[in-house]
Amino acid sequence: MAQLVPSVTEYRGTTVQVCGLWPFSSGASSPMIGVPLGRHEETQATVCCDPISWFQRARLISNPSAFILGKPGLGKSTLVRRMFLGLSAQGVHPLILGDLKGEHIKAVKALGGQVISLGRGVGYLNILDPGQAVEVAQLLEANGQHDAASRVRADAHGRRLNMVVSLITISRNNPPTDQEQTILDRALRVLDEKFEGIPVLKDLLDVIVSAPDELRQVALDRGDMKVYLQETRALEATLLGLTGGGKLGEIFSAQTTNPMKRDRAVVFDVSSIDETETDLQAAVLLACWSYGFGTVNVANALADAGLEPRRNYFVVLDELWRALRSGKGMVDRVDALTRLNRSVGVGQIMISHTMSDLLALPAEEDRMKARGFVERSGMVICGGLPASEMPLLTAAIPLSRQEQQKLISWQDPPAWDSRGVDVEPPGRGKFLIKVGGRPGIPVQIGLTSIEKTDGLNDTDTRWHEPAVTLMDPAVPALPTEGGTL
Repeated sequence: MAQLVPSVTEYRGTTVQVCGLWPFSSGASSPMIGVPLGRHEETQATVCCDPISWFQRARLISNPSAFILGKPGLGKSTLVRRMFLGLSAQGVHPLILGDLKGEHIKAVKALGGQVISLGRGVGYLNILDPGQAVEVAQLLEANGQHDAASRVRADAHGRRLNMVVSLITISRNNPPTDQEQTILDRALRVLDEKFEGIPVLKDLLDVIVSAPDELRQVALDRGDMKVYLQETRALEATLLGLTGGGKLGEIFSAQTTNPMKRDRAVVFDVSSIDETETDLQAAVLLACWSYGFGTVNVANALADAGLEPRRNYFVVLDELWRALRSGKGMVDRVDALTRLNRSVGVGQIMISHTMSDLLALPAEEDRMKARGFVERSGMVICGGLPASEMPLLTAAIPLSRQEQQKLISWQDPPAWDSRGVDVEPPGRGKFLIKVGGRPGIPVQIGLTSIEKTDGLNDTDTRWHEPAVTLMDPAVPALPTEGGTL
């Protein structure tokens, strides 16, 4: 027996080119449809993958969605960036609805896209702004599309109501009562009928304070103003906090500073919000998601009416766990935003660290719904994960023992090096693509020269320059020839 089996040179060819080499050739098991990600870890065959191509062209998955799980620092953002860069070349517009770390801004700028900055003192996002829904509905009515116009108006109303309810939920850590939601719904309708222009939250609060007959009827005050004031007191206090500061700031209290465009890549830059402001981050993420999906709905309505070309979008929902943990009932809000991606022509990818992040919710029904995000995804892409995650992960998707060991080995830290040489972790850039019960495809992401040199994938820019400490000696300035410093 040979003690050392030499590796042979591998070639790729079509069945027409290599048909005469049978039986000495073997077909590659990795698909060749989609954005090229890298090479198969075992066979070194090229692996192409993205949820839209696998749904639309390859017919490998039932809906164009993906869920990414993996520990921090192993390349989840690089994988997502490679996908939306490749899809943009195919005419799909990427929408990064909430970039908490500013990781995708350079890539979107390179694509000629739009950067929308949000944060305290940075930018505003009016959650009562229907976007282009009003203008689009009027345009549809002018072209005889009355049913489509009604659907656009109803969708805009529903999204605005859901966002107000979501902000109240985050502010209180509890959802508003059924009666408060009914009052909010009627107040929004009164605002749409009587207010000229685009309202803000202060205008909604003014409608509730003015106590019109429509609101007093749904408040069931029976003609007693004291009852109405009692029913709306808590609601007014919460809305007053949303318009005048509080823990959610004033980001949602003014007109939108940079309206979203439909015909290009868009990233919402929310990196100026501090990591400790978890409630504000969750509120901004939900607002960005609602605003983005509302814009997609308007674009689809125009395309259905033949007034604009058909556009497909690739939506990136990062740091999903932040929104889910922000308050009771938030899982339902996220679920309502993301469930209908296949029917509206949108591919989406959701990103979180571990299954524990999704299941660390107080209510059992919320935990079941959060696990459903993973179960309903067309594909699940896993990076390095700890061993404690395997029972939770295998409850959602089937994983063989070998696949589990591979994921556990990828989360190990790099080897110790006393020389200070930069050693990468063994699992950086390695992912396992799972579709249903099929064997997973282990892929090593390969970066191009442009991705390496242009800093598109550098998420540690603040660690490049060494910090100047007080212990460093000051360098005295030398006098010039004229004798002055």
